[in-house]
Amino acid sequence: MINTAIVWDPSNGIDLGFFVIRYYSLMYLIAFTLGWYIMKKIYANENVSEEKLDPLFIYTVLATLIGARLGHVIFYQTELIWQDPLSIFLPFRFVPDFEFTGFQGLASHGAAIGIIVAMYLYNKKILKKSILWILDRIVIPVSIGGVFIRIGNFINSEIIGKPTNSDYGVIFKQLGEDFPRHPAQLYEAGCYVIVFLILWLIYWKTDKKDKTGFIFGLFLVLLWTVRFFVEFVKEAQVVGRGEWALNTGQWLSIPFILIGLFLIFRSGKYKTSTAKNV
Repeated sequence: MINTAIVWDPSNGIDLGFFVIRYYSLMYLIAFTLGWYIMKKIYANENVSEEKLDPLFIYTVLATLIGARLGHVIFYQTELIWQDPLSIFLPFRFVPDFEFTGFQGLASHGAAIGIIVAMYLYNKKILKKSILWILDRIVIPVSIGGVFIRIGNFINSEIIGKPTNSDYGVIFKQLGEDFPRHPAQLYEAGCYVIVFLILWLIYWKTDKKDKTGFIFGLFLVLLWTVRFFVEFVKEAQVVGRGEWALNTGQWLSIPFILIGLFLIFRSGKYKTSTAKNV
């Protein structure tokens, strides 16, 4: 039998001699930059002043990072709150020993909640449209941004898949392993590309963008359904939760999917042009 497993052992980043540009950070930079250009195109199409674009970028970046970090702590590593609270927002570990760790531990469910809250504040203070208007549009760059975040996870050999028990898969040498696992990060990244293309085509080729909440609802259903099913081939991120019928990521995805279905069915009753601050 031909061994099709891929041995994965990349460097952590680009070493400039005096500084290392970590690939994971680079993926975030690409995601945010691409998102800015996508929203610029959307704002131009909607005749929204470009002056409102830079505040949107700031709100989104802060909401993503803060929400993702808090989400990780609350959903996956609660003990940090009382064991090492300074490490929650600082790139250092203080317990048991001081160590530079970089910003590690980010949860996509927390990022999603953070972005929704930030869009409410952004809309109220700056945009002054329907909250669902901005959510229908911001999820388009968010979906493609998720692709690069998962590629960053793959590069870091984190959020790994379960062993394939075959010659297929990826051997993560950084983890000191010699057996293949499912490249769950790449499964997700590939599916998120499809989610992005669906949302992009619906926005530009149909009138669904005029149905308040439809694109946002569809995003919630598609993206979190992908997450729900890919979780079946992922290792549990918290020790002791691997025996659960559904893991943490799946339980957290279910409410998002249900909310998305509600918004899709509700959207036919409301037009963007007549919607108030929903």
